[in-house]
Amino acid sequence: MTINEVADRLLDLIGTEDPLEASLAGIPGHDHELRDLSPDADAEFKSRAIAIAAAAELEEPCVTRSVVLQQAAALVDKINAGVADHVLADFLSAPAIRLATYIPRVVPTTEDAERALLERLARIPGYLAAAADRNRAAIAAERFPVARMARTAIAHIDRYLGENPDAFAQNAMTDGRTAERDRLLSDAVRPAFAQYRDVLDKEIAPHGRPDEKPGLCWLPGGDDAYDAMVRVHTTTSRTPEQLHQVGLDLIAGLAEEYAEIGGRVFGLSTAAQVQERLRTDPALKWNNAQEVISHARATIERAESVAPEWFLRMPAKRCVVQPVPDAEAPNAAGAYYTAPALDGSRDGTYWANTYKANERDRYNFESIAYHEAVPGHHFQIALAQELTELHLLRRLASITAYAEGWALYAERLADEMGLFTDDLARLGMLAEDSMRAARLVVDTGLHAMGWTREQTVDYLRANTVMSEVDIQSETDRYIEVPGQALSYMVGRLEIQRVRARAEHDLSDAFDIKAFHEVVLGGGALPMPVLDEVVAEWVRRALPGRP
Repeated sequence: MTINEVADRLLDLIGTEDPLEASLAGIPGHDHELRDLSPDADAEFKSRAIAIAAAAELEEPCVTRSVVLQQAAALVDKINAGVADHVLADFLSAPAIRLATYIPRVVPTTEDAERALLERLARIPGYLAAAADRNRAAIAAERFPVARMARTAIAHIDRYLGENPDAFAQNAMTDGRTAERDRLLSDAVRPAFAQYRDVLDKEIAPHGRPDEKPGLCWLPGGDDAYDAMVRVHTTTSRTPEQLHQVGLDLIAGLAEEYAEIGGRVFGLSTAAQVQERLRTDPALKWNNAQEVISHARATIERAESVAPEWFLRMPAKRCVVQPVPDAEAPNAAGAYYTAPALDGSRDGTYWANTYKANERDRYNFESIAYHEAVPGHHFQIALAQELTELHLLRRLASITAYAEGWALYAERLADEMGLFTDDLARLGMLAEDSMRAARLVVDTGLHAMGWTREQTVDYLRANTVMSEVDIQSETDRYIEVPGQALSYMVGRLEIQRVRARAEHDLSDAFDIKAFHEVVLGGGALPMPVLDEVVAEWVRRALPGRP
């Protein structure tokens, strides 16, 4: 067996374990499926992953082998953590809520794709019944959800049930299948959501944990579960305690930059004064939803015009901008990105949250656009899809520290590229840094140190300049997606570290375009593997080497 054959097996397993993500990413063969949520399926998925890792160990060392080993281990860690048992509301993680987020974004372009979508819709009642059983089993094992998040999930489902037209009906289909889709939605899908909503309301929410105990550490096996999720999302061996301290140190270090730039913008002398001005000045909020969208489009176009000076290659497809759908907007992040479809049926999309636009900050939106779109997620993901010489696993691997680390690196890179329009926008860059540094503190605080929801909110209010609406939604996100918030700063610090080492070793021979090509040219990589790849590039690029 070759390493590519081993990677084939793992790619199919990843698609079977998460068919919704597979459809968005472009992993073939799973568009008709929904995940089997049974305990037997979990055991089978873990067994297959362990066997794949064992097969990879027999192959010669190479980058693909390293990616296979990390991805297989991450799948086992994720299943062992069992977070999906009690995560109810996060639109990217909760099994039921993900349906309304992912399925509408998979655009059927062929008759086979339309049939696959119909089959997937027909599976929703069984899937939601299994999700309810899983939630019940978690209650029986005293692995309780957070009561607040159960109520949030119920409200989300209520919004979906009240929608007209149905969110699942937005993708066009041929006439012969539109009627079948609509019948499935009215006779099967919507009743199944209503039944699941009642289970949450009557059976699950009454057992919910209070806001005083939102972290994994309050659950049986919670410490081990959090350690697993830290490994999944950082690909490093750093402990929660170490990451907590890194966050505290970064927050302290940002104060000097706030004072320097804030002095130029506002004439203020301390970081605390600058942050208070950013938090409270109503002139720094958006006026309306359309302003949010127009600003995002203009910012991305400006970045695209400068990018050729910093990158050897540009993605073939541009990034489009859309508002976050109304049903998910109240509980969604301020912005996020979804990848283009491999077959070209869906563009890479920057989703800007226009919900309560006049309560959202505008000064940080340039930095967010550079993170989510250009030169951030869109460059990294779209370019990876074009690496057709690599195994598909390498082009599509989900490695959070790499993806989010690159996107956060892109925010600081944008400053090097001269993309920020003024010092106020540069303060937005610092605001985003504060949030990502604070995430190291509050994520570990919640899940390893027993922080309450109120402690988390208070820390974010005191040490970031996030709006209140963002503080509330982000806190709920950290509660329900443990470990993911760590990936941003951990990944960026690693990319900055390997770049600094390369600049030192190569001196005048260092080429920023070539460095970015090395970082982006191998697909998503675990942080230790990226370190090895960059080190090998430096060895080959040293003056005097053949």
